Amino acid sequence: MAKDKYISIKSGVSGFSFANLGLFTGFADGIYNAVYSLVLLEIFRNSALVGIYVAIYAAFCMLVGLFANELFRRFSKVKVFYFVMMMLAICYAMMSFSIKTSTFIILDYVTGIAVTLVGVLIPLFMSDFSKNIGMAKLNSRYHLWLNVGALFAPMIAVAIAEKFNNRAAFFASAMIYLSGWAFFKLFRVVQEDKKIKPVDPRKTFKALWKNARKFFVTKGMLRAYIVNFGYYSLRAMRYLYVPIVVIENGFSKDTLGWVLTLGIVPYLLLSEMMPKLVKKQGKSLWLATGFVSFAIFSALATFVTGFPLLMIFVVWQVSGALMESVHDLLFFDTAKKSEQTKFYGVFRTSVNLPNVIAPILGAACIAIFGGTAAVWFVTAVIGAVSAIVLIAKK
Repeated sequence: MAKDKYISIKSGVSGFSFANLGLFTGFADGIYNAVYSLVLLEIFRNSALVGIYVAIYAAFCMLVGLFANELFRRFSKVKVFYFVMMMLAICYAMMSFSIKTSTFIILDYVTGIAVTLVGVLIPLFMSDFSKNIGMAKLNSRYHLWLNVGALFAPMIAVAIAEKFNNRAAFFASAMIYLSGWAFFKLFRVVQEDKKIKPVDPRKTFKALWKNARKFFVTKGMLRAYIVNFGYYSLRAMRYLYVPIVVIENGFSKDTLGWVLTLGIVPYLLLSEMMPKLVKKQGKSLWLATGFVSFAIFSALATFVTGFPLLMIFVVWQVSGALMESVHDLLFFDTAKKSEQTKFYGVFRTSVNLPNVIAPILGAACIAIFGGTAAVWFVTAVIGAVSAIVLIAKK
């Protein structure tokens, strides 16, 4: 953000330093995501209801993303980051205990605020300190560490779940976020405090509306939004329904752990290669390849069962890996540096909105066709439509 001023920072800290935070968020979120849908299935006893709950939760997180710019106008990004990382550590630790369903849901929503803001802040810090590095390289480093952290996460989550219960795995996520908070503190980043002004709700909502409208009429932003929406829709459906489908097909939690772990391998193998491939052939080719191939695998997953289905769940991660480090570059390559913080909160709703729409569509398919596997019809359509938007004339 043009008005953001950093008073001091530890020598040697760069955009790569902030990208390295992906190790902590990837590890913590990997453990959390491995058991999250299973915990919700224990609560609601129905995979369609799980999808509806996640949709409502994601709508809430989307609103948080919209308010992010207003929050950063009043408080320094550094202080907000410290606060939300600590909030995640505390709330996840509380969620790991056998608490009432209502308490779990309240804490889930509180962590939704924190996770959303962490997801907004890390890329903005990377951009603020990118200098001559470029966001493509920083994105690649960030996603590399995300995947390194996520590689062992499912097996750890499953081991904890087997020994104790599914919720107990959240405590491991809490400890990892606490470690991430301590790692960030080593940067010794000091940002200029902002004057806290009285909040006028009418002016705030007017500013939000004006900012969102300006975002979508800015050249290239709508296309960037739709492509990012498509990527996160596929990701949301994968995280939510793969664990449920694997268990419903009669496989053990150990098998689920291996499926999730092996699915990380393509991301690790391709994360360092993608910046070079993008530099040579452009990002659109690889994004289109990822969307089309995911659509094909999704179509197969609607009727394949047994071990071939598990193979699809692993192999289609290659499609995701082709898109992972480039899916948001349409935004960073198009938006002016001075507008990135202002617009990024709006753009980040393309991360949360898929979690609203995709699970509802999935729940509708389950209700109509009577089986959880029907959700892959939704991902097939999303993959195909996203590819069309990407390759269509600008």
